[in-house]
Amino acid sequence: MLEDIKKKLVSIAQKADDDGLCKHKSGNFSIKDKQTGYIVITPSGVERKELSYEDMCVMDSKLNVIENNKNRKPSSELLMHVYAYNSRKDIQAVVHTHSRFATSFAVLKKEIPPIVYEAMYYGGTVYVAPYGRPGTRELAESIVEPLKKSDACLLESHGVMTVGEDIENTYLKAKYVEEIAEIYYRTLLLNDHKEPKALSVEELKKWKYPSYIKFK
Repeated sequence: MLEDIKKKLVSIAQKADDDGLCKHKSGNFSIKDKQTGYIVITPSGVERKELSYEDMCVMDSKLNVIENNKNRKPSSELLMHVYAYNSRKDIQAVVHTHSRFATSFAVLKKEIPPIVYEAMYYGGTVYVAPYGRPGTRELAESIVEPLKKSDACLLESHGVMTVGEDIENTYLKAKYVEEIAEIYYRTLLLNDHKEPKALSVEELKKWKYPSYIKFK
């Protein structure tokens, strides 16, 4: 069932491990199938290098396991994914990482401002969802408000979450969050801990592909 989605999910999860966005068995990833409404999600406690598409779990929105061919348990943070999907109709993929620079700001409960243009890819500011213990309803509820304002949020003392219309662009948002978090961190160090100038939402929305480039 939904083998193509499962294979795509394995590829993204392993790429996240290779890119250093989450190591060992941390983080989780999911895709919502548009036709059935089922959620395909990574399993709990499986090393990324060992993942195969048969390890993926298929769930419905009521948290019922529809398919788990290897008797894997779905990610313990499934409820957080379900809350994300229920919060906005446009969300079809969720990426949750523990990338180091961004998570450092999550520990400090410090938003990541849009200091470079790539921040427009996920909506500008990376807001902080208040603390909730992993796997709890409190954590799942905490992400709803931040995701109303941006496609990326920090989970206090935990990690990063990004959402989108497909898994590839959702993963790219997670990469941008980490890259901008590192730039922000280095800028604070170079600037004697003074805040750099942030770009306004209005400025971010002004970007357009240059009209002076002509196509024959």
